[in-house]
Amino acid sequence: MNKLAAGISALPDVEKWRLVDHILTDLDQPDPKIDRVWAKEARKRWAAYKAGKVPAFSYEAVMAKHRRA
Repeated sequence: MNKLAAGISALPDVEKWRLVDHILTDLDQPDPKIDRVWAKEARKRWAAYKAGKVPAFSYEAVMAKHRRA
């Protein structure tokens, strides 16, 4: 890691910014596995809500509660 950091430090600023842009773009790619997990969780939560197993709260109630905290 120290070699990598030293190499990056030696780059001109414009190249450092290009590297940062590349890294952030690479990290921002969706992960299909995570998307599937969240979709499954969303369906599970929606089904629980529709079945009356979980309560629903209005936006106003949630915001009022957190403003007091």
